[in-house]
Amino acid sequence: MALFGRKKEDKKEEKAAVKAAALKGGKKEEEKKSMKELYEESSVVPDSSKKVGKTEKAEEIETRHRFSRAYRILLKPLVTEKATNLGVLNKYVFAVSPKANKIEIAEAIKAVYGVKPVGINIIKGEGKTVRSGRTFGKRKDWKKAIVALPAGKTIKIYEGV
Repeated sequence: MALFGRKKEDKKEEKAAVKAAALKGGKKEEEKKSMKELYEESSVVPDSSKKVGKTEKAEEIETRHRFSRAYRILLKPLVTEKATNLGVLNKYVFAVSPKANKIEIAEAIKAVYGVKPVGINIIKGEGKTVRSGRTFGKRKDWKKAIVALPAGKTIKIYEGV
């Protein structure tokens, strides 16, 4: 009796051959490709849009990732009287992530504003203990960075303020 155009015996022989090849370590011709091979094939660009180095899509993803990381580090510019007075000395003040260090802050400033800072001072503040009725709580710890830029370079922070 034929099963979808094949005999049962033919199908059994084919399965036995596949098992034997697997035991010997040989690969069947129709075997699926590994994930690494599939990934390499998907990153290949057609000749018409080929660039030296990275593809356009890879560059776009990298810049998006770089900016998203920068905006996680630089939370907001601090607009206070003291911070405004520091603007005369070409220094700008930012609220930054409590986990960020000076190197990450410098990279974030360069990524967002396109200016490499000359110096960065960090001030770490501990959240105060607060009370509302009988309930006690604690504000979040915070960190701010005073970023010094080279002479002649500025950042447009106060545009919408």
